[in-house]
Amino acid sequence: MTQRAHQPPYVPLNGLDDALTRTGLALLSAADVRQWLHTDAAALDALHESWDRLPPDTFLKDGGRYRRRRHSCFVVEGDRLRQVPHRAHWQPLEYNALHGGMQRWFEPMEPGVVASPLWQRLLVTLGGAASRLHGLRPWHVEAHPFRIDTTDGIGRPTPEGAHRDGVDLVAVFMLGRQGIKGGESRVFEADGPAGQRFTLTEPWSLLLLDDARVIHETTPIQPLVPGVLGWRDTLVLTYRRNGFQGD
Repeated sequence: MTQRAHQPPYVPLNGLDDALTRTGLALLSAADVRQWLHTDAAALDALHESWDRLPPDTFLKDGGRYRRRRHSCFVVEGDRLRQVPHRAHWQPLEYNALHGGMQRWFEPMEPGVVASPLWQRLLVTLGGAASRLHGLRPWHVEAHPFRIDTTDGIGRPTPEGAHRDGVDLVAVFMLGRQGIKGGESRVFEADGPAGQRFTLTEPWSLLLLDDARVIHETTPIQPLVPGVLGWRDTLVLTYRRNGFQGD
């Protein structure tokens, strides 16, 4: 029996800010993301191409080999973006019980991606959404390109479980799924019983979260065909006021 995927409850582009303000959650379709970023599918696909070169994550404490990633940091001030010197990714145990308290040094993003005008527009555009939600200010941005695969038979997009990230805004772009089942997104009120579940499948659709108000997780993935490698690609961007975690 095939499990039915729950469809994402997309909001129209002109309802994005209202949805974030009311519920702490907003989802945009790929078509609305393209309109928001003033771009097309070919340009976004070109940005995604570098995911094929993500190096392995060597910090997984569960011993897994299922995650590949890079990490780079930026500051957005209005319509200006600057990359900061390469730094470790650090989270307190309060927000990541599995990998918190560790300085995790990942390889930086490829220079060609960071120099892309589309990459810069993407980060600045999301900075505008963060400022409309929380007030105009500089935003400290951590960028995490992820590939979760089924090398171990199962891949865990969020091995730490349901969590908050300790930031102000979280953006999760679904970039692609290949030969997998699972990977359902689940978002719950941080201080209440309400929650939603849905499966992001559309390349460059977007999940936005007001991190203080919700917790989130993604269920494990498995191969559609046993023994045939599958994968799930995402881009996670976090926006935080008053500095990076660990400063």
